[in-house]
Amino acid sequence: MKILALIPARMGSGRFPGKPMALILGKPMIGHVYERVALSPLLDLVAVATCDREIYDYIESIGGVAVMTGDQHERASDRCAEALLKLEQANNVTYDVVVMVQGDEPMTHPDMIAEALQPLLDDSAVQVVNLLGKIQDTAEFEDRNCIKVVCDLNSNALYFSREPIPTRCKINDIPIGKQVCIIPFRRDYLLEYTSLAPTPLEIAESVDMMRILEHGMKVRMAPTKHNTQAVDTLKDLKNVEVIMRNEK
Repeated sequence: MKILALIPARMGSGRFPGKPMALILGKPMIGHVYERVALSPLLDLVAVATCDREIYDYIESIGGVAVMTGDQHERASDRCAEALLKLEQANNVTYDVVVMVQGDEPMTHPDMIAEALQPLLDDSAVQVVNLLGKIQDTAEFEDRNCIKVVCDLNSNALYFSREPIPTRCKINDIPIGKQVCIIPFRRDYLLEYTSLAPTPLEIAESVDMMRILEHGMKVRMAPTKHNTQAVDTLKDLKNVEVIMRNEK
């Protein structure tokens, strides 16, 4: 099985412009993500998918692989689909699985790649998996930048929201999870995804996975044992820098 990891990144983030190149411990955030993902022994290739020359040039400067994509994509998954086809054509190869790792996940641990891939390896019916993290406290639960997930009894996502779901009450008594943007797709399913029309709730929540749910398909959620913090704001960046300074 050939597995490609794609890291979508763009400078034009509405909440934090220039985010991929923001420094953490003296290194651009996208560099941390790239190097950590590349530590996974399960991957045949790791590449950054971007529409920005600044990001492309930086990744190449550290010996990495980058792919220039169009600047029209609203969703990271659509950007990854374009990059997949370009890499396959350039390298004369067909990948079986594409692992999308968002460029704002600098605390990614290489073992998280394995955690996300396992449901695909165990069950041929599973087409896409999304890693599921634990919400640490009420502040994170209330934070609109934290995408909450509720699941059915078979670990499939029921809904993703920036709002506090499933309920504001009894937060300590209900298993509440958050989306961690490490998302393996089977190759053909990613291409099917990008052929689907964007959906109202996908647009409202600004969450790629809602397109799948609204079209009546399933997203399998896989829990991670690793604590992680995505970077959506300058405050997040500073918090992550403190955590990473004390990491082994």
